[in-house]
Amino acid sequence: MNVPFLDLQAPYNELKSEIDAAHARCMASGWYIMGAECAAFEQEFAAYCGTRHCVGVGNGLEALHLILRAYGIGSGDEVIVPSNTYIATWLAVSYAGASPVPVEPDPVTFNLDPTRIEAAITPRTKAIMPVHLYGQPADMDAINAIARRHGLKVVEDNAQAQGARYKGRRTGALGDAAGISFYPGKNLGAFGDGGAVTTDDPEIAERVRILRNYGSRKKYFNEVMGYNSRLDELQAAFLRVKLTRLDEWNARRTKIAQAYVEALAGVAGLEMPRQAEGCEHVWHLFVVRHASRDKLQAHLTEAGVGTLIHYPVPPHLSGAYSELGLRPGAYPIAESLADSVLSLPMGPHMTQAQAEVVIEAVRSMTGST
Repeated sequence: MNVPFLDLQAPYNELKSEIDAAHARCMASGWYIMGAECAAFEQEFAAYCGTRHCVGVGNGLEALHLILRAYGIGSGDEVIVPSNTYIATWLAVSYAGASPVPVEPDPVTFNLDPTRIEAAITPRTKAIMPVHLYGQPADMDAINAIARRHGLKVVEDNAQAQGARYKGRRTGALGDAAGISFYPGKNLGAFGDGGAVTTDDPEIAERVRILRNYGSRKKYFNEVMGYNSRLDELQAAFLRVKLTRLDEWNARRTKIAQAYVEALAGVAGLEMPRQAEGCEHVWHLFVVRHASRDKLQAHLTEAGVGTLIHYPVPPHLSGAYSELGLRPGAYPIAESLADSVLSLPMGPHMTQAQAEVVIEAVRSMTGST
């Protein structure tokens, strides 16, 4: 049995009648940008997250960028970001004209380490951008407390943790504002690109609404230099269908994660992910560590098991940020993770039989069969 890393066809197969009905409804409406479907999804997703406002935008990167622009963060400013994250977190800061300032992760959770943040704060720091990496919320109480002491904004990168909870509250409602990605592989994924901003702040929500639409509230009357970043009607309609299944699908992911944890615990050389106290992980990714990661990945590939590495190159060592002049060793925790992490297959449509194939393949490589 071959086990794909993620089956993107299965969500449509499960929801075919509802997705097809949403498609037909949109096509029959004759309205394809910023119409009733987007407005309805914004209301429904805000209610789901527990925020007052949701603004649909083109993708997750633009969501984060527009939040920073809405706060007036730009040239000469600094934003604290994790050293261990997908590069989009950093790019959002750079696109706003500000400078990303990396801080190392907690080596247990892989999320931004609050104990390291204050040492990175300078008079130019304007915000902290924690990432809820792999589906686990960052330590938001500690991060928010630091932000309050220093008068900083907290912008959640919630690309990977739709539906997760931190001490009973959903991600997307834990900071001043949050950027969400609906890339197809996310826990709540569209059938194309899409994103959103969630916030309780009506002024920020309104600024993002203006910025996403060419800087305009009223057609052809442009108040500022804005962007074209709008969640289209078809994707909004599809997301409305999928949102009704999000908690159920996250529960399925958790069941697979539990199977992995129980069967692979104690396997020699394999470091398992850990769920932090007070966090409800939604397992966007199931990421293990192994000193011989490349060998393990090759073994799983030969066994028909799909894997990916999230992420093989830390942003500070990428060509995109070569002008920073940072060398290997600058952020050793992030670099160690890049050399050792491996994501096992994970998704709401993965079967227990497929999980058993993955487990057997991992154990056979490590000599634990």
